[in-house]
Amino acid sequence: MPYDPLIVQPMREELTSAGFTELRTPDEVDQAIASSGISLIVVNSVCGCAAGGARPGVKMSLDNTKKPDNLFTVFAGQDLEATLRAREHFKGQPPSSPAIAMMRDGELIGFMPRHAIEGSSPDMISSALKRAYDEVCA
Repeated sequence: MPYDPLIVQPMREELTSAGFTELRTPDEVDQAIASSGISLIVVNSVCGCAAGGARPGVKMSLDNTKKPDNLFTVFAGQDLEATLRAREHFKGQPPSSPAIAMMRDGELIGFMPRHAIEGSSPDMISSALKRAYDEVCA
C-alpha cells in the first residue's frame, strides 16, 4: 500500500524544487529513460538515509560546472509502478531505495544503491556525484 501522499509531498518537493522532474507512471519512466544525454534518476524514499543523505547530497551535487542533462525522480513506496519500471532499466542492480542512477542515452553507467548512501554524509554523496559528473558530463 502506498504511503499517504500528504506525508511524502515535502519529500517530493525537496527534489522537484531543485529541478527534478517526477516520473509517476511507467510510460513517463520509459520516455525519460529514452532521453538523450546524461540523466540522473533518483529513487526517492521516506527513509532516514534519503532525508539525511541522498536528497541533500544530490541537491548539493548540482552546484558543479558539469552536471547531468536531465534530472528525474521516482518515489518508492508511492509511485509503485513507475518505481518498478525504473528499476527494470537499472540492469544488474538489485532493487534499492533510495538509489541514484546515472544513465547515458538510456544505458546505465553508474549506480549508488542504498548501502552506499547509508552512513554517508550529504558532502560525501555530493562529492562522489560531482566526480562522476566531471567524468561523464559535457
